[in-house]
Amino acid sequence: MKIGIIGGGITGLVLAQRLSHQGNIVTVFDNNNQLGGLTTYHDYGLFTWDRFYHVILPSDTHLINFIRDIGLGDKLRWHRSLTGFYDNKKFYSISNAIEFLRFPLFGLMGKIRLAFTLLYGSRINNWQSLEKILVEDWLLKLGGKNTYEKLWKPLLLSKLGENYKRISAVFIWAYIRRLFSARDSSLSKEQLGYVSGGYKTVIDRLEELIKATGGQICTSTAVEYIAPAQEGGIWVEFQGKKEHFDKVIFTGPVNVLQQVVANDLVKVSQTRETVEYLGVICMTLITRKPLIPYYVVNIADRNIPFTGVIGMSNLVSLEETAGYHMTFLPKYILSTDPLLKQPEEELRQLFFQGIRLMFPELKQDDIVAAHINRAIKVQPLQVLNYSSLVPKVSTENADFFVVNTSQFVNDSVNNNAVVRHVDEFLKKSTLLNS
Repeated sequence: MKIGIIGGGITGLVLAQRLSHQGNIVTVFDNNNQLGGLTTYHDYGLFTWDRFYHVILPSDTHLINFIRDIGLGDKLRWHRSLTGFYDNKKFYSISNAIEFLRFPLFGLMGKIRLAFTLLYGSRINNWQSLEKILVEDWLLKLGGKNTYEKLWKPLLLSKLGENYKRISAVFIWAYIRRLFSARDSSLSKEQLGYVSGGYKTVIDRLEELIKATGGQICTSTAVEYIAPAQEGGIWVEFQGKKEHFDKVIFTGPVNVLQQVVANDLVKVSQTRETVEYLGVICMTLITRKPLIPYYVVNIADRNIPFTGVIGMSNLVSLEETAGYHMTFLPKYILSTDPLLKQPEEELRQLFFQGIRLMFPELKQDDIVAAHINRAIKVQPLQVLNYSSLVPKVSTENADFFVVNTSQFVNDSVNNNAVVRHVDEFLKKSTLLNS
């Protein structure tokens, strides 16, 4: 079949690879100038790497199997990682059981309750009940106030900014379930992974595989209109052209879907509240020496303007980054926050204030470059009863399908979840295989 896929993010690319592998001719449309969406890459001048930080966990079996399926299994790299914590101008390491027991910010009972929270959370299957509970209330009940204030609250701030106050317990449940298996019990240390060359390696391979089966990739191409064809199939209009497909799969946000599809193609249920999204401003600092010995540092100090420190070069080999050290400094805010539109120079000043506070020993000569990237829609906010707020999209045509991340009502948005979601969709959608 001839299949059109709208959106060249990871969802669209995984769909395209799976469908072209089945013998279909696929065309991918994306309005950006390079593929990958939030998983795309960036030219840092001295080297090319991911635009935003990504990591692969040992539990990401769907993603790992996909990487092997496309012939990149030999490019997977695994490394021990360390976890840090920053509060009141001090760094703490909490990377193993001994360090955890010595962690001075809360006592033994707090540590026992934290261990119970992790174990209990990892074994919950009924996520629907957690949708009705605020994450703050759930964590306070299980772990107590001191553990919450010293550990969980900084973690929530690092992932959600101030919006954590409205989030349901589903968010942290999904987080615990995914991260719980990052620790290799046989080695008593955390193992994290990446693909050599970053996600550019993955995106390039997918493009190569899609084209090898006769498929096309259309970047910098905005789809203007999608409508059913009288003779069956779907018409897609773009750049003044019109092309017919047997099937079309839309992978973008629902609000974009509503702008480009014919009214008789889909129905979108109206809800009382609209789904809110988090955006991110992320500075990538390239330096001659490492800032931290950890992969991730959660920040409890409210004077720091960014919400976490990701020491990517403590995971990724320096051979990948021309011998330089790469550190990501993300700040998560609502997608409507005016800070996302601030001039770059003002953002640089804001971030460097925090850098000087956290790393007073860092000299100007040690800094090689600083790049700022932004994304308006990173993930939906899983507020109370989020699943009831997600617009229900029902396609009115057997040749049109919608697959996007707003459908992740009980999962965090990550590439492993994307691959699993795509594979489940293809398994259920027998029409695509007819």
